[in-house]
Amino acid sequence: MAEEGREVEELVLKLAREGHPPSRIGILLRDLHGVGSVKKATGKSITQILEEGGMRRPLPEDLANLIRRALRMQRHLEKNRKDKVTRRSLEITEQRIRKLARYYVRTGKLPKDWRYERERAALLLR
Repeated sequence: MAEEGREVEELVLKLAREGHPPSRIGILLRDLHGVGSVKKATGKSITQILEEGGMRRPLPEDLANLIRRALRMQRHLEKNRKDKVTRRSLEITEQRIRKLARYYVRTGKLPKDWRYERERAALLLR
């Protein structure tokens, strides 16, 4: 079992070096390599393996995805100023970002002074 765990960890790091996010790594391991659960095989989650391998991402994946969604809505609203449905969706998405950020600050995955600001959102993803 320990040998299989090391192989799975190596696969996770290899896929991360290729640029795949953690959610995609899990899907690839399941579909291509027959690994049903990385946690059962190694005793660690994919993000724990990446952190130990020195490949930690600056933002958690779910937070980064919400920020990308907000950026798409902002670009849409620049062209379509009267789209009130999208404006409301943007407000809801930004509130989700703030709520998730509070959780990550509380758990220590983001610095204590981290704040989401609409004007600087594109810089956060670089």
